[in-house]
This record gives sequence, structure tokens and C-alpha cells, in this order.
Amino acid sequence: MKTARAVSLKVLLATSPAPGSQSQSLDRALARYLPLLNEARDRGLAQHLSYSTLRWLGATQFISRRLLKKPLKAKDRDIHLLIQMGLVQLWREAIPAHAAVHETAAVARGLRKPWAVPLINGVLRNFQRQRQQLEAELQDSPARWSCPEWLLQEVKAAWPDNWQAILNANNQAAPMWLRVNLRQYSRQKYLALLHENKLTAVAGKWSSAAICLEQAVPVNQLPGFANGAVSVQDSAAQLAAEILAPQAGDRILDACAAPGSKTCQLIELQPEIAHLTALDNSEKRLRKLTENLQRLQLDCEIICADAAAAKNWWDQRKFDRILLDAPCSSTGVIRRHPDIRWRRQAEDIATISKLQQQILNQCWQLLKPGGRLLYATCSILPAENQLVVTSWLESVSNARVVPLETDWGLSAGVGKQLLPGVSDTGEDGDGFFYCLLEKLPHE
Repeated sequence: MKTARAVSLKVLLATSPAPGSQSQSLDRALARYLPLLNEARDRGLAQHLSYSTLRWLGATQFISRRLLKKPLKAKDRDIHLLIQMGLVQLWREAIPAHAAVHETAAVARGLRKPWAVPLINGVLRNFQRQRQQLEAELQDSPARWSCPEWLLQEVKAAWPDNWQAILNANNQAAPMWLRVNLRQYSRQKYLALLHENKLTAVAGKWSSAAICLEQAVPVNQLPGFANGAVSVQDSAAQLAAEILAPQAGDRILDACAAPGSKTCQLIELQPEIAHLTALDNSEKRLRKLTENLQRLQLDCEIICADAAAAKNWWDQRKFDRILLDAPCSSTGVIRRHPDIRWRRQAEDIATISKLQQQILNQCWQLLKPGGRLLYATCSILPAENQLVVTSWLESVSNARVVPLETDWGLSAGVGKQLLPGVSDTGEDGDGFFYCLLEKLPHE
């Protein structure tokens, strides 16, 4: 019989694999393994433990090394992950100690490693006895941030005044933001509807449709969700469609569109769009986009193709507006996807930035003179953001940067940068970069 902790271990093994092996995303691993559990309560616990253990993987590795008399062998990585899962329960979660210790250790029996049961028990009991000393040692170590060294140094270099706030935010659960479908409800009316359903929420300060729930809930508890009244979307992400400002009669391309939140928002903002093409190179992710469109009772052209190879799909008709939510390291949404920090490597950034320039250059060829392209990422690293744009600008003569006159975000040269945990207005949004470009009349 599968337990929540046994299933969580499967997720952790898939998302934080041994060096040299390929990892799965946390979302994919959860989708694969959570159905092994019959009870919703167990699935919820397995998901929560997976998130929390991945969030604190660096810190619990530091602690476990001080508690183990000798390092575990590579073949016993599952046992080390169980120890880290147990440490998270004792250290960061409101889980009774006896359950955290006993039920975590018991998973080792199902792995046919009964020798590990007393080892796990002993390590976790020792943590309880030595907790104060271990926490003090952790506070004096870079491991307190539970962040890979390369990423820690990148964030420090990029944001010397804000790096601690960013890393602290990365180790917190992200708030649940909603985007009200203003074609169905005003934001104030939907807030009242939430109140009627005993759900506490506040209006966002950045986006006109944003609402933040005080406590996250399953989407089926949101009034009108099934009928398209509201969608789940971070407040920082909601700014993309508003910055692009679609106009009646526009032909719009949403490049790298899946899973479709921004696609849907563009249509909600401007129902009189002449034509919208949603492009993505993943059929699986496009299925999610289709589901979102159907729920919201919206429609657009959907194409599965590579945004960097327009010759394979483009009909030679140029666009008035292009949203390029470029593939990136996703370092601005680590708190939503804690596996990212462990799955990314320092060398990935140069590869990604090269791809970003290729897609930006290709999309620029598809834009009408006088049209606008919004370059966006959910990254906080300059190498994927302003440096990509400034480098690309040196290669073209028909582009100008449109200043973003906003009361949100930090100036990032050619654009604006939002950082998790950093906001003058108190808004708790994800990390996003935005740069709006206009094509000059001459080609």
C-alpha cells in the first residue's frame, strides 16, 4: 500500500536525480505519481511534502551531513532524501514529531532497505536534540538560503540591494492570484462574490483584474471558475497583456503561448481583435491552452511550431502586436516551482539567451512597421533580460524602446524588472521582466 511519504519520495527522486541523469519537472512528476494515492488527503500531503522538501533541499543537506556519521553511498540516495524529507517535517512543518519520524522511516521498509529504518530514526531524533545548535550553524552558512552556489552568486551580482529579499521569497509558498474575467464581472463584484463564499481576498495594485486570496483553495471552490469567471494567474504575469494593449482590429501573435493565460487575457481585454495566433512548440502544453480557451468560451488560431522558424508556419501576413514570452530559466517563479533551482545549471543561461535572441529576431520580422512587440520573461537574471534586448538592438536599425511609465518594478535599462519579495507598493508578485519595442516605419 502506497503512503503519502512513499509517493513524495518517488517525486523527489524524479525531480532531483543523481548527477548525469535526466530530471522531470515537479509538475510532471506530481501528475505521474499522485494518482497512486486514493485519498485526496494523502495526495495533498504528498504534494505538500514534495514542495517543501525541494524548497529546503540545500539546507537539509547541510544539516544531514552534520548528523550522519559517514556519507551515504550513491545507491542510497533514496535514503538521504527520506532523511531530508523527515528533517523538513520536524523543522519547517506543523506535523507531529512522532509521525514525521516513524512514518518517514517506515518508507525504507518498502524500499527493501530495513537497515535504514533505525538510521533514519536516529538521525531525526538527533536533530530534535541538537536543533538549536544546528540552526545556529546553518545561519552562519550560505546553505541557509537553500540555493545552488551558482545561482546565489548570480542573484547577488544582479541585485546587490535586494538579493536577500529575493532568496527569502523563493523559500516561501507563493500567494494565489486570480484574474477576473472583466467581460463577466467587475473586480469589485467578484470580490463581493468571494466574500459571499467566505473567501477572503484583496484587490491587486498593478493589474486592473488582479485579486489575491488570503488562503489558497482548489479552483473548484472559486465561484464561477468552471464558467470562465476567473482564472489563476500571478499579478506580475497579468501585466503582459495590459502593457501590449491590444486594439480593435489588430492581428496579434502570442509566441510561446502555452499554457495560454496571457492568450486568454489578450482576448478578454480586447474582444474586437481581428485575429490572434497562439504559437507553441509543445503539443501537450497546447492542449492545456485549448482547455483554457474552452473554459473561458474564447477562440483563436492555435499552431504547434517553433517560434524561431517562421518559414514552417507563417502565412506572410504581418502582425500589429506580438507578445514574446520567451523561454527562460524561470528564476522569477522558483517559489512556485522549487525544482527549478536544482534542475537548472549555470551553463544553461548562455544557451537560453542565445535562443531568446534567435526568437526575438525572428518575431521582429513578422511585425508590421509601427507595430509593437513585448519581450517578457519570468527570469530575474539580466543575461536573459536587458542584456538580450540591448545586444539585439545593436543588430537592428528599425527598433525603439517604448518607456514603461509605471509605478511598479525596478528600472532595468531597456525595461522594467519585477522581483519576488521586492515591491514598493506591497504587491507580492513573481519575478518578471518586460521590455516594449516599437518597429519604426522604415524597414
